[in-house]
Amino acid sequence: MKSTFLRVLLAAAATFALSAVAQTSGTTASSSLPSAPSSTASSSPAVPVPTTSKVGTINIQDAILATNEGQRDMQALQKKFEPKQAELKSQNDELEALKKQLNNTGDKLNEDALAKLKKDIESKQKLFDRAVQDAQEEVGNQQQDIASRILSKMAPMIVKYSQDNGYTLIVDTSKIWPQSPVLWWNADAIDITKAVVDIYNVQSGVAAPAPAGGAKPAATKPATGTGAAKPAAPKSTEAPK
Repeated sequence: MKSTFLRVLLAAAATFALSAVAQTSGTTASSSLPSAPSSTASSSPAVPVPTTSKVGTINIQDAILATNEGQRDMQALQKKFEPKQAELKSQNDELEALKKQLNNTGDKLNEDALAKLKKDIESKQKLFDRAVQDAQEEVGNQQQDIASRILSKMAPMIVKYSQDNGYTLIVDTSKIWPQSPVLWWNADAIDITKAVVDIYNVQSGVAAPAPAGGAKPAATKPATGTGAAKPAAPKSTEAPK
């Protein structure tokens, strides 16, 4: 699941991390250049400046979630919250049973019993909604920690790969137009997501995690877009008035 908070995190973190690394690289390069000749020196013919730019794209969100480290940590997070998910399902089942009781027998109850049943439903609905919100916030914070940690190590790799391969601009395509200014791109021709993921996996030394069921992982690249785990809270309707 590609949640909104993760998209916002990745966009902000990517901008900061990549610009910081690029600025550091640019400062180092400029300090090593010889001083420009004085204006009194004889002028030489101007050298034409190349105008061709090589543009690449990367889906930062998919890259983070496709790394072996990202998949491993997101799977561990999902496993950690399985008891909470079961607890939420139990609460929702109880709530739905009370609503069914109200729909089936509400007209047969006396005034006091009907009022008590409605009050119980309203109270349990509030508790359930609050539990879902708390669980989502807790998972979201831990997802953010995982993504920030991976991106802090990935950003220098993106910059180095781009410099080594002659790119003058790398655009993040985690969002789609109109949320992103990028209207269209040829991912097959200019996307560097897989290349960066492969480099990250080699340098991290983290083995590809086994998929659900314990089967051996395939030898192909990690699947991009693996969703971050959240407690799958059952959908519940509003309490009857």
